[in-house]
Amino acid sequence: MIYLIFILGMLLDYVTKIWAIDRLKGQPDITVIEGFFDFSYLENRGAAFGIFQGRVYLLAFVTMIIMAVLFVMYQKTKKKTKLLTISTALILTGAIGNLIDRLRYGFVVDFISWHWKNTYYFPTFNVADICITVGTGLLILYIIKEVD
Repeated sequence: MIYLIFILGMLLDYVTKIWAIDRLKGQPDITVIEGFFDFSYLENRGAAFGIFQGRVYLLAFVTMIIMAVLFVMYQKTKKKTKLLTISTALILTGAIGNLIDRLRYGFVVDFISWHWKNTYYFPTFNVADICITVGTGLLILYIIKEVD
């Protein structure tokens, strides 16, 4: 199951980023829901929410360390539930997807833009970010369930 999640996640991340580069870079945004949801090309040279701008190698190094720690912790865990397996696979998939961007382009390709009219804009993100966020949420749920 971990391999299927990884392969599908990586494929979806790769295909959507190639689409974003091809169709969105240098072009007007594509509005999906007026005042709420757009596809908008962005080159994120930092980490989440744009922090650590321009620190490509530092971010790549930190990502590799976190991935290694997560992988080792997963391997050492005796009780590998489906929830733990899925969460680990999603986090690693997203981390690798964004790591590839950083090493290949020097930035991460983001293109999903949620906003409230022109008042509030959530930071633009991509499929890899979705994998990391959902995986982290599931990992937190796993930890809460295991503590009980």
